[in-house]
Amino acid sequence: MAVDLRLLEDHASFGGRVRRYEHVSRCCRGPMRFSIYLPKQTAMGPVPVVYFLAGLTCTEETFMIKASALRHAAEWGLAVVAPDTSPRQTGIENEARDWDLGAGASFYVDATEEPWCRHYRMQRYITDELPALVAASFPVDPGRQGLCGHSMGGHGALSTGLRYPRRYRSLSAFAPVCAPSGTPWGQKAFRAYLGDDEARWQDYDTVALLKARAGQALLPMLVDQGCDDPYLERELKTQWLEGLGGGALTLRWHLGYDHSYFFIATFIGDHLAFHAQHLGVGPRDPTP
Repeated sequence: MAVDLRLLEDHASFGGRVRRYEHVSRCCRGPMRFSIYLPKQTAMGPVPVVYFLAGLTCTEETFMIKASALRHAAEWGLAVVAPDTSPRQTGIENEARDWDLGAGASFYVDATEEPWCRHYRMQRYITDELPALVAASFPVDPGRQGLCGHSMGGHGALSTGLRYPRRYRSLSAFAPVCAPSGTPWGQKAFRAYLGDDEARWQDYDTVALLKARAGQALLPMLVDQGCDDPYLERELKTQWLEGLGGGALTLRWHLGYDHSYFFIATFIGDHLAFHAQHLGVGPRDPTP
């Protein structure tokens, strides 16, 4: 796969390298950026990879800088990839006007409505194009992929993994938007990207997907939710996950925690350990 990757940054971190790249995306018809952490274990061969989908207003840099994840990734020998949260500077009118629609707010769907459908094809980008690019360019094992996310990205991780279970071995989320079809953030985005037919929204709604797959074998899922999250009741509806997913879904509630990256940093080690377990990683290296 011949892709012109432009290196933007390269830093040593916990014995490995964290790098940021730009490339021209076929799916999104323009430049896209992503960050990747490559642990020292890549010197011995391909390693499993966890993709992290960030939330509203974030970029490909946010998780790498704020989540305190790289030490844990280094100890487990996991590559971590963080794509940008949307295409940017596409020429779409008012693309960056609203913080919850357009730039930084793709909701990881493949838009079907004008003008968004010209560039906002993020589901295809994160499931097909980006993993193929990463597998062709770096020592990662495409047969051992996990998917994680936060807020809008938590919605993206869970709904994408439920739609494409053969591409991943494990799913996890922090404070996900669980039922975007029934919340203001989700309704605004889905109406713009997918149109007024709410039946089509169900393909990207985690609660709807879990109900539709009741009784089926599902990927292992871990969800953490802060009890003091100001968006819980209005936008996230994480409580609607209770009783869904059978034994495949573990839902944990945390008193005193909110929606911030301080919450993510507290429990990211648990999530990477969870992915390491299901990605077949060997013993943890305590000296990254």
